[in-house]
This record gives sequence, structure tokens and C-alpha cells, in this order.
Amino acid sequence: MATPIYEFAQLPHVAKPAAQGTRPNGARRQRARGEAPCVGVIYNPRSHGNQGADFDCGISPHVHIAKPGDRSQLPDALAEFADRGIDLLVINGGDGTVRDVLTCGAAIFGNDWPAIAVLPKGKTNALTVDLGVPPDWSLQDAIDALDHGARVRRRPIAVTPQGDATDSHVLGFIMGAGAFTTATKAGQSAHRLGAFNSMAVGVTTAWGVLQWFFASRTNSWRRGSRMTLRLGAQQAEMEHSGLGDPAWRQLLFASTLETMPARIKPFGPLRSGLKLVVLDQISRRSAFLIPAVLRGKLPDRLRERGIHQITTPQFILEIEDQFILDGEAFPAGQYRIAQGPELEFVTA
Repeated sequence: MATPIYEFAQLPHVAKPAAQGTRPNGARRQRARGEAPCVGVIYNPRSHGNQGADFDCGISPHVHIAKPGDRSQLPDALAEFADRGIDLLVINGGDGTVRDVLTCGAAIFGNDWPAIAVLPKGKTNALTVDLGVPPDWSLQDAIDALDHGARVRRRPIAVTPQGDATDSHVLGFIMGAGAFTTATKAGQSAHRLGAFNSMAVGVTTAWGVLQWFFASRTNSWRRGSRMTLRLGAQQAEMEHSGLGDPAWRQLLFASTLETMPARIKPFGPLRSGLKLVVLDQISRRSAFLIPAVLRGKLPDRLRERGIHQITTPQFILEIEDQFILDGEAFPAGQYRIAQGPELEFVTA
């Protein structure tokens, strides 16, 4: 369902359907006692865990499965689910599939999303790690969990290009720039070598730390990207430690997730909301602190050493390089980064 570079110009602009099945005026459908839930499944056959696998389409007449061939077909599939008044939306795919479904579904479901379940079928599945979804979770497990499992609420990151009259935006959960973009490309190499999920994150992180220890400032891991960050509604420019070129940041990493793959803790004690960790062009000596920071340890004078951990309701990013959202590259430009709608996820 993905293309090599995901451009905002390619986003489908969809209107919210005039009729929403059994949910008139945004009211949530009430099931009768013993009634089977109405389930809509977005199945991505290109996801890593689905390759060569045939999805069981005959599980129940109450389960409706869509296999959109690309992003342009997602709005129609989701609009059909909304008309049916589904109780559960199951996303069978990885983090990129989740990003596409949430992005296309925003104009359709608005603030009245059904419960969502995610089957971990991608290469990293960071969202399902955070939700505590078992790696072998099946469609039937997800349906059973609707009534008997747990619920977790999360708000995705909403990325909106500044000055876009259409107010188009993309919803995802992990965003990064600078060395993070370099790391994402290295992660693709790790996938080709057979490392997936937390192993791929661990391998890529370890390789990045080695680059920070031994590479020169001309290396893409240490050079980073030229960017400006303005925080909050007041758009106050983010402070800089003075290490390296103040117009550049070595790394930007942002997420609304609370548990990261490979048990890394880049945000320290910060858990809820939109969180950022930003590295200036830190020295090699400061780079030796990175393993401790990733374990959630807090060495003294982190900000003076060029390592910033903060929360903010929103920020403006102006960047001269690509950045990454859930595994795909977006073009340079100026963007508003905020939190999207609160969504309710079903888990075991």
C-alpha cells in the first residue's frame, strides 16, 4: 500500500459521508445482548507478516474485509465501513498501514471512531508494542477482545503543512529527522538482513551509537539536518546548547507512544502526550551518554550537553531535509506538528 516517498500532494482529500449507517448524528451503535459485533478489516497483503498468507475471508458474515490496492482506494473502503456502522475496525498491517488508515479515516469518522484493533503484521510494529498486543494476535483474538479485552487510548501525531488551504494532514505515531532519517534507511538494510520488530530497532540503534562515537561531523549520523523548532502556541524557538552549528540539529525524534520497541526510553520519565528528544551536534564525549539515556537514565546537565527531552502540545518544524513519519520520507518544508483525535484501541 506504500510508495517509496509519501508526498502530501498525494493525500486523498475525502469528504465525510453524508450518511453513516447505523450511527446517525455521530451516535455510537448499541448492540443487542448476544449480538455479534460488526467488524471492518483493512487487510494489507503487502505487509511483511502477510506476504504469502491467505486471509480467512469467511470467518463470519458480520466481518467485512477490504483489500485496497493502494491509498487511493482506502477512503471508499472506510466510508463503506462507516455506512455499515462497524463496532470494530481491524487494521491488518504494520505501522505504515496504520498511518494510511488513520489519515484517510479522519475525514470519514471525525471524532466518532469505532474501537480499533491492530494485528502486528509489519516490520517494526511500534504501535502494537506500545499497546501490548501479542505478536501472534489473530483476527478472532481481536474480535474476542472487543468485549473481553483491555482498552488503551492514544492520540496520534498530526502533521500538517503550513499554508495548506486544504488543511490536509497525516496521522502517525513515530516521527523523526536528522540522524533518524539516516537510521530509517539503515533499518531497511537491517530488514533485508532478516532483522525485524524490536531486533531491527536494537540493531539500528546500536549502529547509530557507534557512528556517533567514531564518525566525523561530515558523517550524516553526526551532521543531522538544518532545522528550526518553535514550541507551543506561542511558537517560542527551542533553546540550543551552543554545541555545533545552532542552525542544525543532529536528531529529532517525536512520538505520542508510551512504550518503545527494544525497551528504549528516549524520553526519560516523560510518558503522556507529544514528546520530543532533540540532539544538537553533540560532542563525542556526550555521545557516550546516549546508551544511558536510551535506558531511561538521566545524567546530569543533559541540556548543557546538547540533549533535550521535552513535552509540548504542538510545534512548528521548518526543515531543509526529508523527515520520517512511520517509516516513510516526507519532503522538506514547514509543518505544524500536533496531536490528532483520541482513539480507543483494543488489546489483549
